[in-house]
Amino acid sequence: MCGIVGIVGQTPVAPLIVDALKRLEYRGYDSAGVATVEKGELSRRRAEGKLVNLERRLEAEPLSGTIGIGHTRWATHGVPNETNAHPHFADEVAIVHNGIIENFAELRDELKRDGYVFQSQTDTEVVAHLIARELRGGAQPTEAAHNALKRLQGAFALAIMFKGDDDLIIGARNGPPLAVGHGQGEMYLGSDAIALAPFTNSITYLEDGDWAVVRRNKVQIFDIDGNPVKRQRQRSVGTSYLVDKGNHRHFMEKEIHEQPEVISHTLAHYLDFTSGKTREMDLPFDFAKLDRIAISACGTAYLAGLIGKYWFERYARLPVDIDIASEFRYREMPLGKKSAALFVSQSGETADTLASLRYCRSEGVPIGAIVNVRESTIARESHVTFPTLAGPEIGVASTKAFTCQLSVLASLAVRAAAERGTIDEGEEKRLVRQLSEAPRFASQVLKLEEQIEKVARELAKVNHVLYLGRDTSYPLALEGALKLKEISYIHAEGYAAGELKHGPIALIDENMPVIVIAPHDRIFEKTVSNMQEVAARGGRIILITDEAGAARAGIETFETIVLPDTPEFIAPIVYALPVQLLAYYTAVQMGTDVDQPRNLAKSVTVE
Repeated sequence: MCGIVGIVGQTPVAPLIVDALKRLEYRGYDSAGVATVEKGELSRRRAEGKLVNLERRLEAEPLSGTIGIGHTRWATHGVPNETNAHPHFADEVAIVHNGIIENFAELRDELKRDGYVFQSQTDTEVVAHLIARELRGGAQPTEAAHNALKRLQGAFALAIMFKGDDDLIIGARNGPPLAVGHGQGEMYLGSDAIALAPFTNSITYLEDGDWAVVRRNKVQIFDIDGNPVKRQRQRSVGTSYLVDKGNHRHFMEKEIHEQPEVISHTLAHYLDFTSGKTREMDLPFDFAKLDRIAISACGTAYLAGLIGKYWFERYARLPVDIDIASEFRYREMPLGKKSAALFVSQSGETADTLASLRYCRSEGVPIGAIVNVRESTIARESHVTFPTLAGPEIGVASTKAFTCQLSVLASLAVRAAAERGTIDEGEEKRLVRQLSEAPRFASQVLKLEEQIEKVARELAKVNHVLYLGRDTSYPLALEGALKLKEISYIHAEGYAAGELKHGPIALIDENMPVIVIAPHDRIFEKTVSNMQEVAARGGRIILITDEAGAARAGIETFETIVLPDTPEFIAPIVYALPVQLLAYYTAVQMGTDVDQPRNLAKSVTVE
């Protein structure tokens, strides 16, 4: 996660921006930079590494401008160095950026044909040149920024500043969060309220598609079509020591909405979107020489591993044994010299998972840990750590940690497939490109909240719910049922759709909601036949699919939730969001304690 800060102030802002960036350093520490307008000219200071390096640079070469933008970077496109550090300049434009511009390669080629020269490897510089080209064509800064924004695909947050104007920063959001802070004769932009806490507690959160014209004494907010919109101004409790809910009712809701951002930065840690390949990894094993992988985890992390099994076996042709950790630790699984083990845990402290890890270590098996807390026991006792970069997850029911675990497993599966020669370079690029699109699709799913909330109001009236899915949608059915049980206390079961006739069909009547997760893929018709069996018995079907699936199903449903047309490879990441939202809104309707459901703990550190 990259961090963004902007200030339109009355005194030199560079020291204030650096202070705010310190509160965002958890979002990235590959490099950092600040740009200001001084005597009408754009000036900047950048440094590779942590913020202390930027501080030293500014001590030696101060900036005196009263308007500025700053950035702390987690590298996505291009290696971490000063050249790729933000802010980026193009003629009269300075820009900082969080997220991924999916169509940057096409835009870069277009700009190169027009004679524009690129200094960095980043996708961000494309946006700066797009705006610069609009300015050359006679557009005013706000018009130029708006025209450029309409060309961008992906999930992103931006702050833009212009040469010769010390009273204008333009902010834009499509996925990753961005907030406007209100002051007295000063205005601010920040990735979250924590960064702005030293300056103001009066915050306006931008919504997806919003862009804001920020000046010292006012802010104007527009939608992507350029229509003025009003967004609620509220008091924030954000401090440098407190995780803030922002404009969300619960931490779980906030964490669901953070997924486009955290997915993008987790993927960027493992994938080079510029080359279309996986990044080099220092591994204690060689994927090409393995004959099996053992995966073990608990709860939601186990279900992430179950989806990973499908990916490793399908793309890398690498057999996977997967166990719930509480079973793995006792069944004394035989492990060979060509085996490796992966352990998945949000906290990195899960007792059963740790015990399973120690068994594998005692057998001499190389260990990889997929964890959200790098300093955790599981991370420390592993040979290699694969961080999920989800950031703090406060809600007990895992949401963003789950999709980040999926992002890591998908990336490792692509890496394994490339090393084992089961995919060629073209297929690797295709899969990496599809993964890069996941944050955008996740953002689109979040726009379906109103429909999902309506469905949840009906789920809150029942006592039992059945979830069905095939292939990678089967673990998602298990995850949907688990989420509903955890936070709404409604009994729910997840089943492989092909197992319907082997028992669960006896439960179906006119009172039983059946949630079917069925993207229009190669096995869609098989799932339709199971839906027909449900419909014939009066079951109320809630279908989660895409446009093609909705058109081809041919079955009357209680509700059909239509997701964007998603590549099959990344469907589990994208389809996780609607099942999370269904559980969340059902729990809200039930009035349960969403963030701290009864009898559950965030980290299970006892057997």
